[in-house]
Amino acid sequence: MDGIILTPLKKIYHPKGEILKAITKSDTVFSEFGEAYFSVINQGDIKGWKKHTKMISNLIVVTGEIEFVFHNEITKEFFNTKISQNNYKRLTIKPGLLMAFRGIKKNNILFNLSNIEHDPNETTNIDLNEIDYRWSKII
Repeated sequence: MDGIILTPLKKIYHPKGEILKAITKSDTVFSEFGEAYFSVINQGDIKGWKKHTKMISNLIVVTGEIEFVFHNEITKEFFNTKISQNNYKRLTIKPGLLMAFRGIKKNNILFNLSNIEHDPNETTNIDLNEIDYRWSKII
């Protein structure tokens, strides 16, 4: 889907615990630093739908597994992916797409490095029930 970049990330082995790369300023998706935060999502809970008009988000799942769903209101298409330590990737989201995400495991933590600080005037929130998307059952 246009506006989404899924980048495999490097895991560096260390006998006392792995080093998980996230982003560097030389990465092509990095534009500038605005804000960094962690978001916790409980197992089975869904956060969204949210659309940014200016913010570029770089999302990385630090703990657990999170399913992301994106919706393009113009083309009506959906894109979904699950990210975890076993599928360690960075998800870069450009403005204009609706996003929702759901916690799959018991403990799920998402890291977001965005290009601007949070501004409630540049986001649109839509109730989960307003978009017809069927979430698969968590196994």
